[in-house]
Amino acid sequence: MKVIIPVAGAGTKLRPHTYTQPKALIPLAGKTVLSIIIDQLAEAGVKEFVFVIGYLGDKIQNYVKQHYSHLQCHFVLQNERLGLGHAIYLTREVVGDDEVFIVLGDTICEYNVSEILAGDESMLGVKKVDDPRNFGVAEVNEEGIISKVIEKPQILKSNLALVGLYKIKDTRFLFSCLESIMNDEARPGKEYGLTDALECMIKSGVAFRSFKVQNWFDCGRSDTLLETNVILMKKLGSKVDREHNFENVVIVPPVSIGRGCNISNSIIGPNVAVGEAATITYSIVRDSIIGDFATLYDVVLHHSLIGSDAEVKGETRSLNIGDNTQIDLG
Repeated sequence: MKVIIPVAGAGTKLRPHTYTQPKALIPLAGKTVLSIIIDQLAEAGVKEFVFVIGYLGDKIQNYVKQHYSHLQCHFVLQNERLGLGHAIYLTREVVGDDEVFIVLGDTICEYNVSEILAGDESMLGVKKVDDPRNFGVAEVNEEGIISKVIEKPQILKSNLALVGLYKIKDTRFLFSCLESIMNDEARPGKEYGLTDALECMIKSGVAFRSFKVQNWFDCGRSDTLLETNVILMKKLGSKVDREHNFENVVIVPPVSIGRGCNISNSIIGPNVAVGEAATITYSIVRDSIIGDFATLYDVVLHHSLIGSDAEVKGETRSLNIGDNTQIDLG
């Protein structure tokens, strides 16, 4: 089996951070969104990954090569943003006839990974949501077989949203459906969805079984990213690298603090993830994510997302600032 992870999107909902960093590499609970996804699958025995890269793709490629050199990794370039279906279609030569597990690169789910990968059926991950109109939706019969999938329906017949987990046994048929959709010149906007290809397969008699995930974390927006950070910090617990310099520091767990940090006369936590080589002085920080090499001085921060190499001085605020930013609130 090969795992396909599309990470070519520009991440516009996470700007200004994604001007300089792919959204899959945004820090989260002491890791990155992408590393949490890869670790989850690698622990279940997956050894071969296909990454569809585009915007800031060199950073994705460098990160994967640096941290996952023990895995077999392929990189496929999506130059044009023509939708998820187009991204998957570009992997056809690398994938061949092997079955695939497609995992979106900005979504973290909790489910029995080993059980799903070991199954002998095509499967789609779903979860009940209050308002499914912004998602792909699956209609499921009493046996758990999916009878129809539709993207962002206005007339609701199901509240089961597709969570971005797609196990496909017959990849040749998948690519055939994608090619048929992409050859349809009448399609408006020329964006090609994966949901349309799945519906093509279902109409042709391919059986997809649904499986429910325990938790589904959307990491595509700053507010949901911070919420996910809090939840994962509580699950994973504190992790403080031994290579640090602390002086007169109170830590309220759970926190994650990277190596090389200089922190003094401050209170850190709870639910704070601090990147490597950050400097924090005379500050109070809670429920926040602080990037690598960031500098905080004389601030009280809560529910804040601070990019790498950013500098903040001043008073109490809730901030969302990108990399290489300098703010003086004094």
